[in-house]
Amino acid sequence: MAEMRSRVSDIAEFPMRLQAYMAKCGVGSRRASEELIRSGRVMVNNQVVREMGVKVGPDDIVQVDMETIELADRLWYIALNKPRGYVCTNFDPNEEKYARDLIDIRESHMLFNVGRLDKDSNGLIIFTNDGDFANRMMHPRYEVEKEYIVKLDRPVAIDDLRRALDGVFIDQPRPYRIKRYDLMPRTRDFVRVTLVEGKNREIRKIFSYLGYDVKSLTRIRVGCVELDELMPGEWRTLTREEVSGLLTGKGNSKGDGRRRRPAARRDGDGSGD
Repeated sequence: MAEMRSRVSDIAEFPMRLQAYMAKCGVGSRRASEELIRSGRVMVNNQVVREMGVKVGPDDIVQVDMETIELADRLWYIALNKPRGYVCTNFDPNEEKYARDLIDIRESHMLFNVGRLDKDSNGLIIFTNDGDFANRMMHPRYEVEKEYIVKLDRPVAIDDLRRALDGVFIDQPRPYRIKRYDLMPRTRDFVRVTLVEGKNREIRKIFSYLGYDVKSLTRIRVGCVELDELMPGEWRTLTREEVSGLLTGKGNSKGDGRRRRPAARRDGDGSGD
């Protein structure tokens, strides 16, 4: 299977902004690295740094939470089929099952998830140690689609799906909305839903607001990357074409989502209970 891996040291250019350096070390996206800096958890040469304009060179020592970080030898882009019951966060004292632990590579401790799936959901999630890649993937401007199969407690009404397309106001000033939907053949208990932004527990909140109970939620696609035959707990590296496609918007659906297209149901879709 083709792997998308590059030597970070070969493409690093110094001096480099601290948050960019942290991202290339696999700490997280640039945005997440900036939050670590602001919170006083980052040191450069034994001095706490809280400003964004600091630059570092190849001989500087950078520490996060007192642990020295270094440029990764490889860049990894990994698709994982997260089973239900696993969390995407890399540390939570109240949890025991971490999705990242399912990826058995030597550098797994440097991986972080791009976006997230909640504990009760399953399906496709991407892990990487490339902060720049993660930053672009998560930025709303790039509108990377995420497609899900949702199993509901009862047949869904078309009017409710249209309301979800228009957007519903629940617990914040900005509306929750879906980009498109596709009804499953022979049943309306299952529906395919596509999102762009993907706010926290957005699908569950939308259907709960509309009076439904989500029985299972399976992510089957992120941009041009599909879950396909990947079994729960299995992972694979992305191809160069997939990484490039994620960054260029390849695989995003066309249209405004208001035309209902029947979609062929695959064995096992939505069976994340």
